[in-house]
Amino acid sequence: MDFLTLFGVYVAVVLTCIALICKYSGHQQTPLGRLFDSVTRVVSPWIPQYLQSICYRAMHRLFHQRNNFFLYMHLLLEIAVYAEFSYEIFGFCLDMGTSLISLCVPYILLALKSYVFYLCCSRDPGTLTKENHTAQLKVYRYDEKLFQKGIRCPTCDLVKPARSKHCRVCNRCVQRFDHHCVWVNNCIGAQNTRYFLLYLLSVCAVAGDISVLIADMLVQTVVRTGLLHAHYLDEQGQQQPVGPLFVIQHLFLTFPRIVFTLGFLVFVFFLLAGYSMFHMYLALVNQTSNEWFKGKGHSCQHCYPHSGHRCRTSYNPFSGFYHRGILKNLGEIFWPLCPVVKKDN
Repeated sequence: MDFLTLFGVYVAVVLTCIALICKYSGHQQTPLGRLFDSVTRVVSPWIPQYLQSICYRAMHRLFHQRNNFFLYMHLLLEIAVYAEFSYEIFGFCLDMGTSLISLCVPYILLALKSYVFYLCCSRDPGTLTKENHTAQLKVYRYDEKLFQKGIRCPTCDLVKPARSKHCRVCNRCVQRFDHHCVWVNNCIGAQNTRYFLLYLLSVCAVAGDISVLIADMLVQTVVRTGLLHAHYLDEQGQQQPVGPLFVIQHLFLTFPRIVFTLGFLVFVFFLLAGYSMFHMYLALVNQTSNEWFKGKGHSCQHCYPHSGHRCRTSYNPFSGFYHRGILKNLGEIFWPLCPVVKKDN
Protein backbone atom coordinates (compact mmCIF):
# COMPACT_ATOMS: atom_id res chain seq x y z
CA MET A 1 0.00 0.00 0.00
CA ASP A 2 1.59 3.30 -1.15
CA PHE A 3 1.69 6.61 0.66
CA LEU A 4 -1.25 8.23 -1.11
CA THR A 5 -3.52 5.25 -0.37
CA LEU A 6 -2.58 5.30 3.32
CA PHE A 7 -3.12 9.05 3.45
CA GLY A 8 -6.52 8.68 1.80
CA VAL A 9 -7.58 6.05 4.34
CA TYR A 10 -6.35 8.29 7.15
CA VAL A 11 -8.35 11.29 5.89
CA ALA A 12 -11.47 9.13 5.39
CA VAL A 13 -11.30 7.83 8.97
CA VAL A 14 -10.84 11.35 10.36
CA LEU A 15 -13.78 12.75 8.36
CA THR A 16 -15.96 9.83 9.40
CA CYS A 17 -15.21 10.49 13.06
CA ILE A 18 -16.05 14.19 12.65
CA ALA A 19 -19.34 13.31 10.91
CA LEU A 20 -20.32 10.89 13.69
CA ILE A 21 -19.56 13.44 16.42
CA CYS A 22 -21.49 16.19 14.60
CA LYS A 23 -24.39 13.82 14.04
CA TYR A 24 -24.78 12.38 17.51
CA SER A 25 -23.26 14.78 20.04
CA GLY A 26 -25.09 18.03 19.24
CA HIS A 27 -28.70 19.09 19.49
CA GLN A 28 -28.54 21.21 16.34
CA GLN A 29 -28.34 20.01 12.76
CA THR A 30 -25.04 20.68 11.02
CA PRO A 31 -23.88 20.45 7.38
CA LEU A 32 -21.89 17.31 8.21
CA GLY A 33 -24.92 15.97 10.06
CA ARG A 34 -27.11 16.52 6.99
CA LEU A 35 -24.48 14.86 4.81
CA PHE A 36 -24.40 11.92 7.19
CA ASP A 37 -28.21 11.67 7.02
CA SER A 38 -28.11 11.64 3.21
CA VAL A 39 -25.48 8.91 3.12
CA THR A 40 -27.44 6.91 5.71
CA ARG A 41 -30.63 7.07 3.63
CA VAL A 42 -28.78 5.81 0.56
CA VAL A 43 -26.92 3.01 2.35
CA SER A 44 -29.58 1.86 4.83
CA PRO A 45 -31.65 -0.24 2.33
CA TRP A 46 -28.59 -2.42 1.79
CA ILE A 47 -27.88 -2.98 5.50
CA PRO A 48 -29.79 -5.69 7.41
CA GLN A 49 -32.27 -4.37 9.94
CA TYR A 50 -30.61 -6.06 12.89
CA LEU A 51 -27.29 -4.35 12.09
CA GLN A 52 -29.04 -0.98 11.87
CA SER A 53 -30.65 -1.64 15.24
CA ILE A 54 -27.29 -2.55 16.80
CA CYS A 55 -25.64 0.58 15.38
CA TYR A 56 -28.48 2.79 16.59
CA ARG A 57 -28.32 1.38 20.13
CA ALA A 58 -24.53 1.73 20.17
CA MET A 59 -24.65 5.38 19.02
CA HIS A 60 -27.42 6.15 21.48
CA ARG A 61 -25.39 4.62 24.28
CA LEU A 62 -22.24 6.53 23.30
CA PHE A 63 -23.69 9.99 22.72
CA HIS A 64 -27.02 10.15 24.55
CA GLN A 65 -26.24 8.32 27.79
CA ARG A 66 -23.55 9.09 30.31
CA ASN A 67 -20.55 6.78 29.95
CA ASN A 68 -16.76 6.82 30.16
CA PHE A 69 -15.99 5.61 26.63
CA PHE A 70 -14.67 8.92 25.28
CA LEU A 71 -12.89 9.65 28.55
CA TYR A 72 -10.96 6.39 28.20
CA MET A 73 -10.39 7.05 24.50
CA HIS A 74 -8.96 10.45 25.37
CA LEU A 75 -6.54 8.90 27.84
CA LEU A 76 -5.57 6.15 25.39
CA LEU A 77 -4.78 8.65 22.62
CA GLU A 78 -2.80 10.77 25.06
CA ILE A 79 -0.78 7.75 26.22
CA ALA A 80 -0.11 6.74 22.61
CA VAL A 81 1.12 10.23 21.66
CA TYR A 82 3.38 10.60 24.69
CA ALA A 83 4.69 7.05 24.35
CA GLU A 84 5.74 7.78 20.78
CA PHE A 85 7.19 11.13 21.82
CA SER A 86 9.20 9.62 24.67
CA TYR A 87 10.28 6.45 22.85
CA GLU A 88 11.27 7.82 19.46
CA ILE A 89 10.78 11.55 18.93
CA PHE A 90 12.65 12.67 22.06
CA GLY A 91 15.88 10.96 20.98
CA PHE A 92 15.69 12.16 17.36
CA CYS A 93 15.10 15.74 18.52
CA LEU A 94 18.14 15.58 20.78
CA ASP A 95 20.23 14.33 17.86
CA MET A 96 19.01 17.26 15.76
CA GLY A 97 20.11 19.79 18.37
CA THR A 98 16.84 20.54 20.17
CA SER A 99 17.49 21.79 23.70
CA LEU A 100 16.56 19.64 26.66
CA ILE A 101 14.46 22.46 28.11
CA SER A 102 12.30 22.56 24.97
CA LEU A 103 11.82 18.80 25.14
CA CYS A 104 10.65 19.03 28.75
CA VAL A 105 7.93 21.58 27.98
CA PRO A 106 5.44 18.94 26.70
CA TYR A 107 5.67 17.07 30.01
CA ILE A 108 5.01 20.28 31.97
CA LEU A 109 2.02 21.00 29.75
CA LEU A 110 0.83 17.42 30.27
CA ALA A 111 0.83 17.89 34.04
CA LEU A 112 -1.14 21.14 33.78
CA LYS A 113 -3.59 19.65 31.28
CA SER A 114 -4.13 16.56 33.41
CA TYR A 115 -4.95 18.71 36.43
CA VAL A 116 -7.56 20.88 34.69
CA PHE A 117 -8.95 17.78 32.93
CA TYR A 118 -9.49 16.15 36.32
CA LEU A 119 -11.21 19.28 37.62
CA CYS A 120 -13.38 19.48 34.52
CA CYS A 121 -14.46 15.86 34.93
CA SER A 122 -14.95 15.81 38.69
CA ARG A 123 -16.29 19.25 39.66
CA ASP A 124 -20.01 19.79 39.87
CA PRO A 125 -21.10 22.00 36.93
CA GLY A 126 -23.78 23.74 38.96
CA THR A 127 -26.50 21.16 39.58
CA LEU A 128 -29.82 22.60 40.72
CA THR A 129 -31.25 20.94 43.78
CA LYS A 130 -34.17 21.64 46.08
CA GLU A 131 -31.71 23.02 48.62
CA ASN A 132 -30.07 25.62 46.35
CA HIS A 133 -32.99 26.22 43.98
CA THR A 134 -34.42 29.30 45.70
CA ALA A 135 -31.02 30.99 45.86
CA GLN A 136 -30.20 30.17 42.20
CA LEU A 137 -33.40 31.86 41.04
CA LYS A 138 -31.86 35.17 42.17
CA VAL A 139 -28.56 34.89 40.29
CA TYR A 140 -29.73 35.89 36.80
CA ARG A 141 -32.67 37.95 35.59
CA TYR A 142 -35.03 36.49 32.99
CA ASP A 143 -34.71 38.04 29.56
CA GLU A 144 -38.29 36.97 28.69
CA LYS A 145 -37.03 35.83 25.31
CA LEU A 146 -34.90 32.75 25.73
CA PHE A 147 -35.76 32.39 29.40
CA GLN A 148 -39.22 33.16 30.78
CA LYS A 149 -40.46 33.22 34.35
CA GLY A 150 -42.48 30.34 35.71
CA ILE A 151 -41.26 27.63 33.32
CA ARG A 152 -41.02 24.38 35.24
CA CYS A 153 -38.71 21.49 34.40
CA PRO A 154 -41.00 18.47 33.91
CA THR A 155 -38.29 16.04 35.04
CA CYS A 156 -36.85 17.80 38.09
CA ASP A 157 -40.18 19.47 38.98
CA LEU A 158 -38.39 22.75 39.71
CA VAL A 159 -38.97 26.22 38.29
CA LYS A 160 -36.13 26.85 35.87
CA PRO A 161 -33.76 29.68 36.83
CA ALA A 162 -32.64 31.94 34.00
CA ARG A 163 -29.85 30.44 31.85
CA SER A 164 -30.41 26.92 33.23
CA LYS A 165 -31.26 23.83 31.22
CA HIS A 166 -32.05 20.20 31.89
CA CYS A 167 -29.34 17.88 30.56
CA ARG A 168 -30.97 14.81 29.10
CA VAL A 169 -27.68 12.87 29.33
CA CYS A 170 -27.02 13.50 33.04
CA ASN A 171 -30.73 13.88 33.90
CA ARG A 172 -30.28 17.06 35.94
CA CYS A 173 -30.81 20.79 35.61
CA VAL A 174 -27.59 22.80 35.42
CA GLN A 175 -27.15 26.51 36.16
CA ARG A 176 -25.76 28.55 33.24
CA PHE A 177 -25.80 25.39 31.16
CA ASP A 178 -23.44 25.39 28.17
CA HIS A 179 -23.43 21.83 26.83
CA HIS A 180 -22.73 18.23 27.77
CA CYS A 181 -19.19 17.22 26.81
CA VAL A 182 -18.70 13.53 26.07
CA TRP A 183 -14.91 13.88 26.34
CA VAL A 184 -15.06 14.78 30.03
CA ASN A 185 -18.31 12.87 30.69
CA ASN A 186 -19.76 15.90 32.43
CA CYS A 187 -21.96 18.90 31.84
CA ILE A 188 -20.31 22.28 31.32
CA GLY A 189 -22.04 24.84 33.50
CA ALA A 190 -21.50 27.81 35.77
CA GLN A 191 -19.07 26.09 38.14
CA ASN A 192 -16.74 24.36 35.68
CA THR A 193 -16.74 26.46 32.50
CA ARG A 194 -13.40 27.96 33.56
CA TYR A 195 -11.86 24.51 33.81
CA PHE A 196 -13.27 23.57 30.42
CA LEU A 197 -11.73 26.64 28.77
CA LEU A 198 -8.37 25.94 30.41
CA TYR A 199 -8.65 22.31 29.33
CA LEU A 200 -9.22 23.30 25.68
CA LEU A 201 -6.34 25.75 25.73
CA SER A 202 -4.00 23.25 27.40
CA VAL A 203 -4.78 20.53 24.82
CA CYS A 204 -4.09 23.05 22.03
CA ALA A 205 -0.81 23.97 23.72
CA VAL A 206 0.24 20.31 24.02
CA ALA A 207 -0.67 19.50 20.41
CA GLY A 208 0.94 22.67 19.08
CA ASP A 209 4.17 22.29 21.04
CA ILE A 210 4.77 18.65 20.11
CA SER A 211 3.83 19.39 16.48
CA VAL A 212 6.43 22.16 16.32
CA LEU A 213 9.09 19.87 17.81
CA ILE A 214 8.29 17.08 15.33
CA ALA A 215 8.15 19.44 12.36
CA ASP A 216 11.50 20.98 13.33
CA MET A 217 13.03 17.51 13.66
CA LEU A 218 11.78 16.46 10.21
CA VAL A 219 12.95 19.70 8.59
CA GLN A 220 16.38 19.30 10.16
CA THR A 221 16.50 15.73 8.86
CA VAL A 222 15.74 16.87 5.31
CA VAL A 223 18.26 19.72 5.46
CA ARG A 224 21.10 17.68 6.97
CA THR A 225 20.70 14.80 4.54
CA GLY A 226 20.63 17.14 1.53
CA LEU A 227 17.42 15.53 0.30
CA LEU A 228 16.17 18.74 -1.33
CA HIS A 229 19.10 18.71 -3.76
CA ALA A 230 18.88 15.00 -4.57
CA HIS A 231 17.62 13.37 -7.79
CA TYR A 232 15.84 10.12 -8.58
CA LEU A 233 15.21 7.97 -11.66
CA ASP A 234 11.63 7.85 -12.95
CA GLU A 235 9.96 4.91 -14.72
CA GLN A 236 11.57 5.92 -18.03
CA GLY A 237 15.01 5.99 -16.45
CA GLN A 238 15.22 9.78 -16.61
CA GLN A 239 16.82 11.69 -13.77
CA GLN A 240 14.31 13.95 -11.99
CA PRO A 241 14.81 16.49 -9.18
CA VAL A 242 13.22 15.67 -5.85
CA GLY A 243 9.90 17.47 -5.23
CA PRO A 244 7.80 18.12 -2.12
CA LEU A 245 5.67 14.99 -2.61
CA PHE A 246 8.78 12.82 -2.87
CA VAL A 247 10.19 14.37 0.33
CA ILE A 248 6.92 13.77 2.23
CA GLN A 249 6.69 10.19 1.00
CA HIS A 250 10.32 9.59 1.94
CA LEU A 251 9.73 10.95 5.44
CA PHE A 252 6.59 8.84 5.77
CA LEU A 253 8.44 5.65 4.79
CA THR A 254 11.40 6.52 7.04
CA PHE A 255 9.43 7.74 10.07
CA PRO A 256 5.89 6.32 9.61
CA ARG A 257 4.76 6.57 13.24
CA ILE A 258 6.22 10.04 13.67
CA VAL A 259 4.53 11.40 10.52
CA PHE A 260 1.18 9.88 11.54
CA THR A 261 1.62 11.39 15.00
CA LEU A 262 2.33 14.79 13.45
CA GLY A 263 -0.74 14.54 11.21
CA PHE A 264 -2.95 13.60 14.14
CA LEU A 265 -1.63 16.42 16.34
CA VAL A 266 -2.02 19.03 13.59
CA PHE A 267 -5.60 17.88 13.06
CA VAL A 268 -6.31 18.05 16.82
CA PHE A 269 -4.69 21.47 17.10
CA PHE A 270 -6.71 23.13 14.34
CA LEU A 271 -9.95 21.43 15.37
CA LEU A 272 -9.64 22.43 19.03
CA ALA A 273 -8.16 25.85 18.22
CA GLY A 274 -11.33 26.70 16.30
CA TYR A 275 -13.49 25.27 19.08
CA SER A 276 -11.50 27.19 21.71
CA MET A 277 -11.88 30.45 19.79
CA PHE A 278 -15.65 29.89 19.62
CA HIS A 279 -15.88 29.36 23.39
CA MET A 280 -13.60 32.31 24.08
CA TYR A 281 -15.91 34.44 21.95
CA LEU A 282 -18.87 33.19 24.00
CA ALA A 283 -17.02 34.04 27.21
CA LEU A 284 -16.26 37.58 25.97
CA VAL A 285 -19.93 38.27 25.12
CA ASN A 286 -21.28 36.37 28.15
CA GLN A 287 -23.17 33.73 26.21
CA THR A 288 -23.36 29.96 26.42
CA SER A 289 -23.41 27.66 23.42
CA ASN A 290 -26.94 26.67 24.47
CA GLU A 291 -28.00 30.34 24.29
CA TRP A 292 -26.11 30.82 21.02
CA PHE A 293 -27.96 27.93 19.37
CA LYS A 294 -31.28 29.05 20.84
CA GLY A 295 -30.72 32.65 19.80
CA LYS A 296 -30.28 31.64 16.17
CA GLY A 297 -33.95 30.66 16.12
CA HIS A 298 -35.22 34.00 17.47
CA SER A 299 -35.84 36.77 14.95
CA CYS A 300 -37.91 39.90 14.72
CA GLN A 301 -41.58 39.29 15.51
CA HIS A 302 -42.64 41.38 12.49
CA CYS A 303 -40.74 39.22 10.00
CA TYR A 304 -41.80 35.61 10.30
CA PRO A 305 -44.36 34.17 9.76
CA HIS A 306 -46.56 37.27 9.28
CA SER A 307 -44.75 38.62 6.24
CA GLY A 308 -42.68 37.36 3.39
CA HIS A 309 -39.72 39.71 3.97
CA ARG A 310 -37.20 39.96 6.77
CA CYS A 311 -36.16 43.11 8.57
CA ARG A 312 -32.61 44.25 8.10
CA THR A 313 -31.49 44.49 11.70
CA SER A 314 -27.86 44.62 12.74
CA TYR A 315 -26.67 42.21 15.37
CA ASN A 316 -24.18 43.33 17.97
CA PRO A 317 -22.92 40.39 20.08
CA PHE A 318 -21.58 42.83 22.70
CA SER A 319 -25.04 44.21 23.48
CA GLY A 320 -26.71 40.99 24.59
CA PHE A 321 -28.98 40.81 27.62
CA TYR A 322 -26.31 39.29 29.90
CA HIS A 323 -23.36 41.29 28.54
CA ARG A 324 -21.71 43.32 31.34
CA GLY A 325 -18.46 44.34 29.66
CA ILE A 326 -15.57 42.15 28.59
CA LEU A 327 -13.70 42.18 31.89
CA LYS A 328 -16.80 41.48 33.95
CA ASN A 329 -17.84 38.76 31.50
CA LEU A 330 -14.50 37.01 31.90
CA GLY A 331 -14.67 37.53 35.64
CA GLU A 332 -18.05 35.81 35.69
CA ILE A 333 -16.45 32.74 34.03
CA PHE A 334 -13.58 32.43 36.52
CA TRP A 335 -15.54 33.63 39.56
CA PRO A 336 -19.14 32.47 39.02
CA LEU A 337 -21.90 34.68 40.35
CA CYS A 338 -23.43 33.72 43.66
CA PRO A 339 -26.80 34.82 45.01
CA VAL A 340 -26.72 37.67 47.49
CA VAL A 341 -28.10 36.41 50.79
CA LYS A 342 -29.43 39.05 53.15
CA LYS A 343 -28.48 38.41 56.74
CA ASP A 344 -31.16 38.70 59.33
CA ASN A 345 -30.46 41.23 62.04
